[in-house]
Amino acid sequence: MQVVEFAGGNLRFLDRPPPRAPDAGFVWIAVERPALERELPLLQQAAQDLGGSTLLDLHLKDLGNAAHPSHYDYTSVYDLVIFRRLSTPSELPSEADDGGEPPVHAGSLPAFGRIRTQPVGFAAFDRLLITVHTSGCVIARTFTERYAAEARQPNGGGVAARSRQPSNPDDLMLRMLNVMVDSYLELRKHLARELEHWQRQLLMPRSRGADWGALMAARQALHTLEDLCEEQNDAVQEWLDTHQEEPPAGMRQAEHDNLVARARDVIEHIARVVHHVRRMEHGAETAVQIHFSAQGQRTNETMRVLTALTAVFLPLNLITGFFGMNFEFLPLIHSVDAMWVVLAMMALVAAVLLILFWRKRYLARSG
Repeated sequence: MQVVEFAGGNLRFLDRPPPRAPDAGFVWIAVERPALERELPLLQQAAQDLGGSTLLDLHLKDLGNAAHPSHYDYTSVYDLVIFRRLSTPSELPSEADDGGEPPVHAGSLPAFGRIRTQPVGFAAFDRLLITVHTSGCVIARTFTERYAAEARQPNGGGVAARSRQPSNPDDLMLRMLNVMVDSYLELRKHLARELEHWQRQLLMPRSRGADWGALMAARQALHTLEDLCEEQNDAVQEWLDTHQEEPPAGMRQAEHDNLVARARDVIEHIARVVHHVRRMEHGAETAVQIHFSAQGQRTNETMRVLTALTAVFLPLNLITGFFGMNFEFLPLIHSVDAMWVVLAMMALVAAVLLILFWRKRYLARSG
């Protein structure tokens, strides 16, 4: 359990939750999901002392569920937000024990091959923020290290850094959500590069296809990412709809406007991810359609050439068949020059047909 107290622009790390919330600040308690059950009595006591109410049993189950989708719920005392974030490569080995999502494999594609997410739970009171995350969560570690660096600064330094500290639990929660969404924005660059690779493979002139199993897994990964973003958008939008009407008691209008602006910024970032994912899905489907259209066009050209050559040899077969009949009398049959006359006639017919088909572009390659 990590306890950070924000009070009047200053912060300090505590060994255990304080008995009361600071007058001009709030307390952040970060708990790792594997330790949630062990720390539950102390956490419930802190929620009662600092927030005015313990966490509901149903919400505790949601916070402890490593497979829970993005979700928003509320009570008269606190808000509950569960938000799925991207797992980092360093977290992948330990996440198998936490019940995370199975990996999405896509052949040799690194971006599609290890798309995994984990939920981060937020219980936001007026003066208390409780976060529940996986062991070694990069988001919680990033914020605690940042605030630990600020706490080590001398009293006369770091004024600008302290001025950027969160003013309330909702502010800190939205900042963490924004960092999580930015990781999805970064992921889309890798996905775009991988899809461009598939598109080049599909559209190569002599391409015979692609690793269709890997491509289908890549499309499934895009669908999974789109579903995750839609769940995130719904959760943040519901939070915004609940809070944008009027500021809570004791909150200045400027602080409330800042929270609403941050929430809208998070929603806008999620919308950008969804828009980009849909564009990539459309691009992948278009590349597949163009690939099969090109394959069909090449097949049609081959059949056209074969048909033209067949048409050239049809009259030649007719001539040879005519002179191969078992009649007693045939024209030119006993002539010394008959063979050369027939060969010349056959060559002339073939040449005329080839020139005719060439002029009609039956034998020409399409540019």
